[in-house]
Amino acid sequence: MIDGPYEVLAMAGTLTTGLMAGVFCAFSVLVMRGLAALPPAQGVAAMNAINSSALTPAFMVLFLGTAAVCAVIAVVTFVLWPDDGTVHLLLGSALYLCGAFGVTVTANVPRNEALAKLEPGTPEAVTYWPTYLREWTRWNHVRAVASAASAVVYVLALV
Repeated sequence: MIDGPYEVLAMAGTLTTGLMAGVFCAFSVLVMRGLAALPPAQGVAAMNAINSSALTPAFMVLFLGTAAVCAVIAVVTFVLWPDDGTVHLLLGSALYLCGAFGVTVTANVPRNEALAKLEPGTPEAVTYWPTYLREWTRWNHVRAVASAASAVVYVLALV
């Protein structure tokens, strides 16, 4: 069982990655399904509005703050190499940094940017919308699972 600063870091990692898992999961199972039920022009307009509003300080602090917590855990663990929990702390960090943060940057954001360039009612937007929904949601599932797995692995570091 880990203790001291590692315990605090693992708790912070558990809390923040767990929160992000909830955000990603809710988005996949509620928001994206709701958007998929709309006519394409309305879905595109709504998703573009959501993507713009996601850049608020509250979400960005949680999203980027979680990445920072995971990065700190990884660096501190790698540099100091504790007797207990090393593998769990490094794995928890890697899961979030690669599976959630990395996927956001390489998969979800580029799709958001492509969607933002389209005028909601145009034939291009209507044609792209089903592909966007399918691909974006698939990658969002990856983010949800990676974040949840990260939280679980951090919990395992605590026991």
